[in-house]
Amino acid sequence: QLQLVDSGGGSVQQGGSLRLSCAASGVALDYVVIGWFRQAPGKDGVKEREVVSCISGSDGTTDNADSRFPINKDNAKNAVNLQLNTQQPADTLVYYCTAAKSRSVHQVYDTPLTFSSWGQGTQVTVSS
Repeated sequence: QLQLVDSGGGSVQQGGSLRLSCAASGVALDYVVIGWFRQAPGKDGVKEREVVSCISGSDGTTDNADSRFPINKDNAKNAVNLQLNTQQPADTLVYYCTAAKSRSVHQVYDTPLTFSSWGQGTQVTVSS
């Protein structure tokens, strides 16, 4: 069974950077799309999460909502990393790693309900 553990959140000054990591176990990345979504306080439920970036584990195709946040995969560690650059206070949110049983990023991008496995979430706080 696929399990995801996301990590790397924390506090950073405006303009700074963080790197989030999503470690997958139970399934090789070749068979899934890994995505990062984020959620604002007070907005509950999976469908309220907004996409940040996604990557296909099979061919490395990516799509993201913001060019500040590139995504890449580490095949040796069966993990996906999300780089958060030039952070702004509006980026202060909980970030979730997730996986969809698909090999096509474009089939599942921006549709959180198509993702079936979720990490526990990691808080990112950006101060001005």
